[in-house]
Amino acid sequence: MFTKGQKVVCINDEFPPEARKLFIDFPKKGSIYTIRALYIGRGSYFRHQSGQKDGEIGVLLEEVLNPRDPGLMQGLNGELGFNSERFAPVQTDESESEETEEREDHVAIPA
Repeated sequence: MFTKGQKVVCINDEFPPEARKLFIDFPKKGSIYTIRALYIGRGSYFRHQSGQKDGEIGVLLEEVLNPRDPGLMQGLNGELGFNSERFAPVQTDESESEETEEREDHVAIPA
């Protein structure tokens, strides 16, 4: 799972038509974003369809801002976010270089 501040890449930017009516900005496939917040999603854009995908994890992104979620009850504030399944962790050169260093540290020398 993701953590706040983690870099992710969008792997799915195909949104249904109803999303186009609610959101102002969308992530784009192949672009890198920073996780701003994580929350338990309700599985639908609309309150009357809430709970269709229990256990969905939503994310808010530093680089993408959207309006208040109209599906929330009156008096509650929360921004429209995205299903975390639309993203994958960014593979950094740092993790690759650590793997390389580990391999170099464990080189077998023939006797």
